[in-house]
Amino acid sequence: MFRTSTSFRSAASAVTAALALGFSSAALADDTELPRSMTWSSYDVGSAGYAEASAIADAFGKKFGTRIRIQPSGSAIGRLQPLISKRADFSFLATETFFASEGVYDFATRRWGPQDLRVIAGRPSSFGVFTAADANIKSLEDLKGQRFAYVAGNDSINVKCDAFLAFAGLTRDDVDAIMFPTYASTMSSLTRNEADASCTSTTPSHLYELDQSPRGIHWLEVPADNKEGWKRLKEVAPFFQPYKETIGAGISEENPVDILAYRYPMIVVRADMNDDQVYAFIKALDETYDIYKDATSVMKRWRLDKSGTPAADVPFHPGAIRYLKEKGIWTDQFDTWNNERLARLKALRDAWPKAVAEGEGKSDEEFAKIWEKYRTQALQSL
Repeated sequence: MFRTSTSFRSAASAVTAALALGFSSAALADDTELPRSMTWSSYDVGSAGYAEASAIADAFGKKFGTRIRIQPSGSAIGRLQPLISKRADFSFLATETFFASEGVYDFATRRWGPQDLRVIAGRPSSFGVFTAADANIKSLEDLKGQRFAYVAGNDSINVKCDAFLAFAGLTRDDVDAIMFPTYASTMSSLTRNEADASCTSTTPSHLYELDQSPRGIHWLEVPADNKEGWKRLKEVAPFFQPYKETIGAGISEENPVDILAYRYPMIVVRADMNDDQVYAFIKALDETYDIYKDATSVMKRWRLDKSGTPAADVPFHPGAIRYLKEKGIWTDQFDTWNNERLARLKALRDAWPKAVAEGEGKSDEEFAKIWEKYRTQALQSL
């Protein structure tokens, strides 16, 4: 069972940022125009996603005069809802993109189901379990019985943490799982000595604070040659791959760590977003690269030959593909991947109304079983 952190009731309120008041026109080099103002959603203030969205927003303002408002949220629903309801134009998302497109976890309820999302770009990222160095936790197996911090309402983080535990043959029942109210409070819980381990990407500001604190930071290795461990891990999180990271808190070229790779953040839009608007956005992302590339230690990974290629959590948007083809980045092999991903998403979206119809008048628990049946059938049909 989860314990609730003492800081739950004093969670920080949501923060918004108004950035980049600049030129009066938002025209790009070929006269394609960005909107004069946009709203983006992202992770909490202090997260890598928020920092990178802020850096790109600042670059858009400096070059094109576009005004950007960033709406941060510590929950998957909080980041997706503004996009789906058209209160946000673009979202800087993590693995909730996969969950939403698949209709799983938070998105398996009748209110949601598989969402028709597309990605514009997403930089390669890494993800790992970090511990307080003074906790003397040397391996994933050593997490048993330790205080492990989770984020309330954030399956994007929590499922990844579960995957690391699965690698070691553990579950949440094997650790002292403590639920914190926000991403920020979770990531800073080790510095406050309220937890001993958690999981995230390697560059959030909270982790650098832990590294400089008396407790220090230590990353747990995920050996690429442990086939049984990887089999268990992929049963929980199939989107992960082995990765040797050299950038992050307590990490360097001289002190690398073997952890996991995925895409974060991904710039995500609704499938019905206008092709020209997406084209203008990714063109602006490319044209402002030199402005934002040094904003954080990993911003160089936004270069389109890295961030504009599959695999990603959802299909790429046609407007993005058009620009990537013009740049010579998009290949026939990428088209094959994208078409297969589109077919998977269509199969799930076609199955959803059938599950909803069969589940009418039934309990949420019964509906969950009905949807799992239709979802399994849809995926087996591919």
